[in-house]
Amino acid sequence: MKEISNPEELAQAIGENIRSLRLQKNLTQKGLAARAGISMTALRHLESGQGANLGSLIRVVRALGKQEWLQALAPQVSINPLHMTPTLAKRQRARTSRKKRAHGQEG
Repeated sequence: MKEISNPEELAQAIGENIRSLRLQKNLTQKGLAARAGISMTALRHLESGQGANLGSLIRVVRALGKQEWLQALAPQVSINPLHMTPTLAKRQRARTSRKKRAHGQEG
């Protein structure tokens, strides 16, 4: 799969994936539009990469039985383990380097 570099290419790729899945499921555009509850024009725009609103995209993805695509866009928020580490106490004073102490120099 080629790298997608702009929103237009992404819309085109999403549309191609939806069209491909629709054909794999042997659905016509009219049948999928009816199942999703959207207009034929909205489905044509979506499949051609010309854009569609988020509601239409969600309805079509659900009608195709691919809700996991949507879960990938909105993953469950979990606790970040890095936020659970104890905070270090703030330093109260600076230390001289070992080299300076070894040579009898004070910082």
